[in-house]
Amino acid sequence: MQEVRLNNCDKAMPVIGMGTASSFPPAESAETVKSTLLEAIKAGYRHFDTAFIYPSENPLGEAIVEALHLGIIKSRDELFITTKLWSTFAQRDQVVPACKLSLQNLQLEYVDMYLIHMPLRISETIQTLPVPKEIIHPLDIKGVWEGMEECKSLGLTKGIGVSNFSCKKLEELLSIAKIPPAINQVEMNPMWQQKQLREFCKAKGIQITAYSPLGSNNTVWGDNRVVECDVLTEIAKSKGKTTAQVALRWVYEQGVSLVTKSFNKERMKENLQIFDWSLSREELKKISELPQRRGFSMASLYGPHDIFLQLDAEI
Repeated sequence: MQEVRLNNCDKAMPVIGMGTASSFPPAESAETVKSTLLEAIKAGYRHFDTAFIYPSENPLGEAIVEALHLGIIKSRDELFITTKLWSTFAQRDQVVPACKLSLQNLQLEYVDMYLIHMPLRISETIQTLPVPKEIIHPLDIKGVWEGMEECKSLGLTKGIGVSNFSCKKLEELLSIAKIPPAINQVEMNPMWQQKQLREFCKAKGIQITAYSPLGSNNTVWGDNRVVECDVLTEIAKSKGKTTAQVALRWVYEQGVSLVTKSFNKERMKENLQIFDWSLSREELKKISELPQRRGFSMASLYGPHDIFLQLDAEI
């Protein structure tokens, strides 16, 4: 497994992470998630991406306990665990307690990366979609980031970062941060290439991690544009690879780390097999010319409120 060194983080991060996001209600039982994550550890995954809002922190914690018990890993330190601050806790005095709650769920003393999940605050638990307008609020970036920095100084996390942040939001954060974010986790794949954001983050020393690198087919926000893309399929056939492997390799060649989810054992292994081959200049050119459209839209998922429309419009 290739690793990437991160700014302001004491630990290198495996380039490929196992994603654990799920629909609501979750399609898989907690026991199924646990057994699948244990299989992922057996298959060679060492980076796991979860979040307080996902129903996967507890099963991941159980899988880590069992992997240690079975001797699949010798130490928790062999793993890189990312979790996220959910928007209902996005206030200065709630960040540290929220991180501790996630650590309790995960049965860990620390995580390796703690991210702000979204650049907004939600004042009540979401009960239904679309979300009522009155519970959505702008994010107090300065106050919340101070809480994130405190999590790092207390040793609750080795690194801190953000998710779903635009260049504009990152500029605002960088202007007040004592510890700059190590990560910005965003949607990225061959059909949503995020070139401007990639260039901005590279210049600022922020590592991008791509979620939905295969388009998140079979989710409420995703579709099959990536896995059924004719250009990617043609390249895959010519190289004896899967379309998914071509998409993941393209992400990797952009200097971007990624989290990908599969509960299928064979695909889980295939998704790791992207490091001993490369895409040609001609193949990269074809991919660069693909039509672009985001898959995840806050307004389409949570409701067409002004704050979501504004966030979706930001670059």
